[in-house]
Amino acid sequence: MLKKFLSTAALAVLSTVVQAETWPNKPVSLIVPFPPGGSSDAVARALGPKLQERFGQTFLVDNRAGATGTIGATQVKRAPADGYTFLVTSLGPLVIAPHLLKAVPYDAGKDFDYLTVAVQAPNVLVVPASSAHKSVADVLAFQKANPDKMSFASSGNGSSDHLTAELFWLQTNTSGLHIPYKGGGPAISDLLGGQVDAGFMNINSVIQHIHAGKLKALAITSEKRSPLLPNVPTLGESGVKGADVQSWQAVVAPKGLPADIRTKMHDALVAALADPKLRQQFTSLGFEIVASTPEQFVAFQQRENARWKQLIETRKITAD
Repeated sequence: MLKKFLSTAALAVLSTVVQAETWPNKPVSLIVPFPPGGSSDAVARALGPKLQERFGQTFLVDNRAGATGTIGATQVKRAPADGYTFLVTSLGPLVIAPHLLKAVPYDAGKDFDYLTVAVQAPNVLVVPASSAHKSVADVLAFQKANPDKMSFASSGNGSSDHLTAELFWLQTNTSGLHIPYKGGGPAISDLLGGQVDAGFMNINSVIQHIHAGKLKALAITSEKRSPLLPNVPTLGESGVKGADVQSWQAVVAPKGLPADIRTKMHDALVAALADPKLRQQFTSLGFEIVASTPEQFVAFQQRENARWKQLIETRKITAD
């Protein structure tokens, strides 16, 4: 009986070693838990060809949207940890949704192997071109004189743009009217049309409208000014402290990914992000390349998780 157990264990180890040595020998899925066209989707579609080029195998982007990103994340959690399913996601499913939804079917801190934070980007406080507001000071003065009157668009409850607005109100002791949309596209459309007063939008989603003069950028949520918007002050410069926010996109795998595959995939992701053409493609949109190590990513996830959990509880934010 012992011999049989040992031989079975030895075969399992041998199988894992062989699997890691031959990986990938079939198409690999990059699950994006959001609809096509968003930041996570753009990152996945930029990384896919580079991974395909490196490994000589197909990397397919598979959009599995719904439930603030948790449907796609759950699919990856339940997938075999064999290197053929990865999640390319924003911060939402990993550090926000678990605190917004009552029954998320995964533990973000325990059910995934964290590979790398690929990129990050700040949000920009924008108003329609026709808005009378020309600075953060204007916005604060209006909100203090008119509590809950100034409307702020977001791509949905619990999105980074929504939580940035909540953080902004918390840190300035003001209040506005949150208008959640089903995605960033509709929110930006109504901002352009003047149906909503303001929004903290991802820089990559509004940079072209700012340059075209269709939206006015009043402040950026990074610690330093963006080279793409050198004349736009940070929130800190505008007198709002403690509201620095970076939205980020990352790659994770089901828990238990073989160490050799994890190393190969991480190395490939870092190499792709270091490619001059890809780097230029990302930075031109306002993304900053991060390419963190798995250890750095784990520590970062824990800090971000604690930060957003506290804000969500303080502000009593729900997904409804």
